[in-house]
Amino acid sequence: MNKEEELQRYASLIEYYKNQLQSLETQFSYLQATILDYSQAKITIEKLTEVKKAKEILVPLGGGTFTYATAKNTSYILTEVGAGVVIEKTPKDAIAIIQKRIDVLEQSQKNISNMSQQIQQQIDEISIKAEQMLSEQATR
Repeated sequence: MNKEEELQRYASLIEYYKNQLQSLETQFSYLQATILDYSQAKITIEKLTEVKKAKEILVPLGGGTFTYATAKNTSYILTEVGAGVVIEKTPKDAIAIIQKRIDVLEQSQKNISNMSQQIQQQIDEISIKAEQMLSEQATR
C-alpha cells in the first residue's frame, strides 16, 4: 500500500470513528433524558408522601403539563414492572425500583463515556500517524 492509499485509509477510519462517537453521544443524551425523567418521578413520589389525604395537588402529565387532582390514598404508587404490567407498591418500594433503574442507566452512561474515550484515543493515534506521514512527505 502506498502512502496516499494509507492516508486515505486513515481518513476513512477517522470518519468511521467520528460517526461512532456521534452515535455514542446520542445514546448518552437519551440516557440522560431518561435519568432526568426517573429523577423527577422520584421527587414527585417523595413530595406526594408528604401530602395529607384529600388535599388538592398538581400532577405532572409530562411535557411540562399538569393537572389538578385530589390525593385520596398516597400509601401506594402504581409502578410499571415491565411488559406493561403495573402493580401497587409502597412509595418507598417504588422509589427503590426507580433508583435501581437510575443506577443501571448511570452505569450505561459510564460505559458509553469509556467507549467514547477509547475511540477518541484511536482517532488521536491515527491523526498523529497521518500527520507524521504528511510531514515526512513534505521534507522529501
